[in-house]
Amino acid sequence: MDRNSLLTELAAADRQSQGGKKVLDRRVYAAGAVIFQEGRPGSDAFIVESGAVEISRTSGDRKVVLGTIPAKGIFGEMALIDDKPRLATATAVGPTVCIVIPKAQINEMMAASPPFIRAVVKILIANIRSMAETMNQE
Repeated sequence: MDRNSLLTELAAADRQSQGGKKVLDRRVYAAGAVIFQEGRPGSDAFIVESGAVEISRTSGDRKVVLGTIPAKGIFGEMALIDDKPRLATATAVGPTVCIVIPKAQINEMMAASPPFIRAVVKILIANIRSMAETMNQE
């Protein structure tokens, strides 16, 4: 699924789950603002509407940048699906606007997905976490 399709699907799911009313929030972050921190519980996923978000982890006493999420990119979803702490820290690179997707909405979308798809998503997330832990030990 490409990024535009994801945004369209989320907007439709948002209106459908709320009886036609749009309830997804937008948050504005200044450059350098921490959106969420590694190791903390997660309650929201995010779509970058404008700007960019740096994803980083701590390895020993150094910061390791894993990547940058551009406009229309999604981040923060893993902690919502597997109920584990955040794997990384998300920081606004410059002025950034994000659409907030609450955990309840992710849960609704997952529940509406076929069981096979839910299982594959959970396996992918477990694999990513395992790789990140291995990387952190090196």
